[in-house]
Amino acid sequence: MEIERARTDRLGLLLDQFDKARETAQVRLTGLSDEEYLWEPVPGCWSVRRRGEAVTPRAFGPGEWVLDLGAPDIPASEYAEVARQAADGMTVAKIAEDWSVSVERVEQILAHTGEPEPDETPVTTLAWRLGHLHYQFAGEWEWTFGERRQDPKQLVDFTPSAALALEQFWATIDRWRDSVAAVTEEQLDTVGFSQYPYGSAPDDPYVSVLWGSNLEFIHHMAEIALLRDLWQAGFTTPG
Repeated sequence: MEIERARTDRLGLLLDQFDKARETAQVRLTGLSDEEYLWEPVPGCWSVRRRGEAVTPRAFGPGEWVLDLGAPDIPASEYAEVARQAADGMTVAKIAEDWSVSVERVEQILAHTGEPEPDETPVTTLAWRLGHLHYQFAGEWEWTFGERRQDPKQLVDFTPSAALALEQFWATIDRWRDSVAAVTEEQLDTVGFSQYPYGSAPDDPYVSVLWGSNLEFIHHMAEIALLRDLWQAGFTTPG
Protein backbone atom coordinates (compact mmCIF):
# COMPACT_ATOMS: atom_id res chain seq x y z
CA MET A 1 0.00 0.00 0.00
CA GLU A 2 1.34 3.42 -0.94
CA ILE A 3 1.69 5.78 2.01
CA GLU A 4 0.56 9.33 1.35
CA ARG A 5 3.46 11.66 2.00
CA ALA A 6 3.01 15.03 3.64
CA ARG A 7 3.41 17.96 1.29
CA THR A 8 6.36 20.22 1.96
CA ASP A 9 5.75 22.83 -0.72
CA ARG A 10 4.66 26.28 0.41
CA LEU A 11 1.00 25.94 -0.52
CA GLY A 12 0.84 22.41 0.85
CA LEU A 13 2.18 23.47 4.23
CA LEU A 14 -0.26 26.38 4.50
CA LEU A 15 -3.22 24.23 3.45
CA ASP A 16 -2.26 21.48 5.87
CA GLN A 17 -1.97 23.99 8.70
CA PHE A 18 -5.36 25.47 7.85
CA ASP A 19 -7.07 22.09 7.50
CA LYS A 20 -5.89 20.95 10.92
CA ALA A 21 -7.00 24.24 12.49
CA ARG A 22 -10.38 23.98 10.77
CA GLU A 23 -10.89 20.39 11.94
CA THR A 24 -10.12 21.37 15.54
CA ALA A 25 -12.38 24.42 15.33
CA GLN A 26 -15.34 22.47 13.99
CA VAL A 27 -15.09 19.98 16.85
CA ARG A 28 -14.81 22.80 19.40
CA LEU A 29 -17.92 24.52 18.01
CA THR A 30 -20.14 21.43 18.14
CA GLY A 31 -23.29 21.96 20.21
CA LEU A 32 -23.15 25.76 20.24
CA SER A 33 -26.42 27.20 21.53
CA ASP A 34 -27.91 30.60 20.69
CA GLU A 35 -27.56 31.69 24.32
CA GLU A 36 -23.86 30.86 24.42
CA TYR A 37 -23.31 32.33 20.95
CA LEU A 38 -24.58 35.74 22.12
CA TRP A 39 -23.25 35.53 25.70
CA GLU A 40 -21.66 38.77 26.97
CA PRO A 41 -19.19 37.77 29.70
CA VAL A 42 -18.55 41.37 30.85
CA PRO A 43 -20.31 44.73 30.42
CA GLY A 44 -19.53 46.70 27.27
CA CYS A 45 -18.99 43.78 24.91
CA TRP A 46 -19.10 44.10 21.14
CA SER A 47 -21.49 41.63 19.57
CA VAL A 48 -24.04 40.95 16.85
CA ARG A 49 -27.06 43.19 17.49
CA ARG A 50 -30.26 44.35 15.87
CA ARG A 51 -29.82 47.43 13.73
CA GLY A 52 -30.55 50.43 15.92
CA GLU A 53 -29.38 48.62 19.07
CA ALA A 54 -25.67 48.58 18.21
CA VAL A 55 -23.39 50.16 20.82
CA THR A 56 -20.66 51.27 18.39
CA PRO A 57 -20.51 54.07 15.80
CA ARG A 58 -19.59 51.96 12.74
CA ALA A 59 -21.63 48.78 13.23
CA PHE A 60 -22.25 47.22 9.82
CA GLY A 61 -24.10 44.54 7.89
CA PRO A 62 -26.67 44.38 5.08
CA GLY A 63 -29.60 43.06 7.10
CA GLU A 64 -31.50 43.41 10.35
CA TRP A 65 -28.52 42.28 12.44
CA VAL A 66 -25.19 44.12 12.43
CA LEU A 67 -21.67 43.59 13.77
CA ASP A 68 -20.34 46.15 16.27
CA LEU A 69 -17.35 48.21 15.13
CA GLY A 70 -15.79 51.22 16.83
CA ALA A 71 -14.00 54.29 15.53
CA PRO A 72 -10.94 53.50 13.37
CA ASP A 73 -7.54 53.51 15.05
CA ILE A 74 -4.19 51.72 14.96
CA PRO A 75 -3.69 49.46 17.98
CA ALA A 76 -0.41 49.50 19.87
CA SER A 77 0.28 45.96 18.71
CA GLU A 78 0.49 47.29 15.12
CA TYR A 79 2.87 50.22 15.74
CA ALA A 80 5.79 48.10 14.52
CA GLU A 81 3.87 47.28 11.32
CA VAL A 82 3.29 50.98 10.67
CA ALA A 83 7.02 51.60 11.14
CA ARG A 84 7.76 48.79 8.64
CA GLN A 85 5.36 50.28 6.13
CA ALA A 86 7.12 53.64 6.40
CA ALA A 87 10.57 52.02 6.17
CA ASP A 88 9.48 50.20 3.01
CA GLY A 89 8.70 53.52 1.38
CA MET A 90 4.95 53.82 1.93
CA THR A 91 3.91 57.46 2.30
CA VAL A 92 2.24 58.71 5.45
CA ALA A 93 -0.88 59.49 3.42
CA LYS A 94 -1.03 55.94 2.05
CA ILE A 95 -0.50 54.46 5.52
CA ALA A 96 -3.32 56.62 6.85
CA GLU A 97 -5.58 55.44 4.03
CA ASP A 98 -4.56 51.82 4.67
CA TRP A 99 -5.58 52.04 8.33
CA SER A 100 -8.54 54.45 7.83
CA VAL A 101 -7.05 57.02 10.21
CA SER A 102 -5.81 60.59 9.88
CA VAL A 103 -2.35 61.55 8.67
CA GLU A 104 -1.80 63.17 12.06
CA ARG A 105 -2.47 59.85 13.81
CA VAL A 106 0.12 58.09 11.64
CA GLU A 107 2.66 60.84 12.29
CA GLN A 108 1.99 60.51 16.03
CA ILE A 109 2.68 56.77 15.89
CA LEU A 110 5.84 57.15 13.80
CA ALA A 111 7.13 59.73 16.30
CA HIS A 112 6.40 57.48 19.28
CA THR A 113 9.40 56.26 21.28
CA GLY A 114 9.62 53.55 23.91
CA GLU A 115 7.07 50.84 24.58
CA PRO A 116 3.50 51.77 23.59
CA GLU A 117 0.79 51.80 26.22
CA PRO A 118 -1.36 48.65 26.17
CA ASP A 119 -4.56 48.99 24.18
CA GLU A 120 -7.92 49.24 25.89
CA THR A 121 -9.69 46.76 23.65
CA PRO A 122 -13.31 45.67 24.06
CA VAL A 123 -14.21 42.12 24.97
CA THR A 124 -16.08 40.58 22.05
CA THR A 125 -18.67 37.82 22.10
CA LEU A 126 -18.36 34.50 20.36
CA ALA A 127 -20.91 35.78 17.82
CA TRP A 128 -18.71 38.83 17.13
CA ARG A 129 -15.55 36.76 16.64
CA LEU A 130 -17.30 34.33 14.32
CA GLY A 131 -18.91 37.18 12.38
CA HIS A 132 -15.56 38.94 12.09
CA LEU A 133 -13.96 35.84 10.60
CA HIS A 134 -16.95 35.25 8.33
CA TYR A 135 -16.95 38.64 6.62
CA GLN A 136 -13.15 38.63 6.31
CA PHE A 137 -13.02 35.26 4.54
CA ALA A 138 -16.05 36.15 2.42
CA GLY A 139 -14.30 39.37 1.46
CA GLU A 140 -10.99 37.64 0.79
CA TRP A 141 -12.71 35.25 -1.61
CA GLU A 142 -14.57 38.06 -3.37
CA TRP A 143 -11.44 40.22 -3.76
CA THR A 144 -9.13 37.35 -4.78
CA PHE A 145 -11.24 34.86 -6.73
CA GLY A 146 -14.51 36.73 -7.29
CA GLU A 147 -15.50 39.89 -9.11
CA ARG A 148 -13.58 42.20 -6.72
CA ARG A 149 -16.50 44.60 -6.47
CA GLN A 150 -18.59 44.02 -3.34
CA ASP A 151 -17.80 45.64 0.00
CA PRO A 152 -16.70 42.83 2.38
CA LYS A 153 -18.78 44.42 5.14
CA GLN A 154 -21.95 43.88 3.11
CA LEU A 155 -21.34 40.24 2.14
CA VAL A 156 -22.54 38.51 5.32
CA ASP A 157 -26.10 38.70 6.63
CA PHE A 158 -25.39 38.38 10.35
CA THR A 159 -27.80 36.34 12.44
CA PRO A 160 -28.65 35.63 16.11
CA SER A 161 -28.95 31.92 15.26
CA ALA A 162 -25.81 29.96 16.14
CA ALA A 163 -26.77 27.03 13.88
CA LEU A 164 -27.42 29.27 10.87
CA ALA A 165 -24.26 31.32 11.48
CA LEU A 166 -22.13 28.17 11.57
CA GLU A 167 -23.78 26.64 8.50
CA GLN A 168 -23.11 29.78 6.47
CA PHE A 169 -19.64 30.26 7.93
CA TRP A 170 -18.38 26.77 7.05
CA ALA A 171 -19.78 27.12 3.51
CA THR A 172 -17.80 30.35 3.09
CA ILE A 173 -14.66 28.83 4.56
CA ASP A 174 -14.86 25.75 2.33
CA ARG A 175 -15.37 27.81 -0.83
CA TRP A 176 -12.33 29.91 0.08
CA ARG A 177 -10.22 26.84 0.83
CA ASP A 178 -11.17 25.12 -2.45
CA SER A 179 -10.14 28.21 -4.41
CA VAL A 180 -6.86 28.56 -2.52
CA ALA A 181 -6.00 24.91 -3.29
CA ALA A 182 -5.91 25.76 -7.00
CA VAL A 183 -3.46 28.68 -6.65
CA THR A 184 -0.26 28.26 -8.67
CA GLU A 185 3.32 28.87 -7.55
CA GLU A 186 3.41 31.94 -9.77
CA GLN A 187 0.24 33.30 -8.18
CA LEU A 188 1.66 32.73 -4.70
CA ASP A 189 4.46 35.16 -5.58
CA THR A 190 2.21 37.68 -7.32
CA VAL A 191 1.95 41.03 -5.54
CA GLY A 192 -1.66 42.15 -5.58
CA PHE A 193 -3.13 38.76 -6.51
CA SER A 194 -5.50 39.56 -3.63
CA GLN A 195 -7.04 43.02 -3.76
CA TYR A 196 -8.80 42.73 -0.39
CA PRO A 197 -9.39 46.39 0.45
CA TYR A 198 -8.89 46.33 4.23
CA GLY A 199 -5.18 45.92 4.98
CA SER A 200 -2.03 45.55 2.92
CA ALA A 201 -3.07 42.62 0.69
CA PRO A 202 -2.81 44.60 -2.60
CA ASP A 203 0.82 45.44 -1.77
CA ASP A 204 1.91 41.94 -0.70
CA PRO A 205 2.71 38.65 -2.48
CA TYR A 206 -0.21 36.28 -2.09
CA VAL A 207 1.78 33.77 -0.05
CA SER A 208 2.10 36.44 2.67
CA VAL A 209 -1.61 37.21 2.49
CA LEU A 210 -2.42 33.52 2.79
CA TRP A 211 -0.12 33.14 5.80
CA GLY A 212 -1.95 36.05 7.43
CA SER A 213 -5.34 34.47 6.74
CA ASN A 214 -4.25 31.30 8.53
CA LEU A 215 -3.06 33.34 11.48
CA GLU A 216 -6.36 35.23 11.63
CA PHE A 217 -8.36 32.00 11.61
CA ILE A 218 -6.21 30.29 14.24
CA HIS A 219 -6.04 33.12 16.74
CA HIS A 220 -9.76 33.96 16.60
CA MET A 221 -10.70 30.30 16.91
CA ALA A 222 -8.46 30.05 19.99
CA GLU A 223 -10.37 32.98 21.49
CA ILE A 224 -13.68 31.31 20.64
CA ALA A 225 -12.52 28.07 22.29
CA LEU A 226 -11.62 29.98 25.47
CA LEU A 227 -15.04 31.65 25.53
CA ARG A 228 -16.65 28.22 25.29
CA ASP A 229 -14.51 27.00 28.19
CA LEU A 230 -15.56 29.97 30.32
CA TRP A 231 -19.23 29.51 29.44
CA GLN A 232 -19.19 25.81 30.26
CA ALA A 233 -17.41 26.51 33.56
CA GLY A 234 -20.20 28.91 34.56
CA PHE A 235 -17.97 32.00 34.50
CA THR A 236 -19.38 35.12 36.16
CA THR A 237 -17.73 38.47 36.79
CA PRO A 238 -17.03 39.42 40.43
CA GLY A 239 -19.92 41.36 41.94
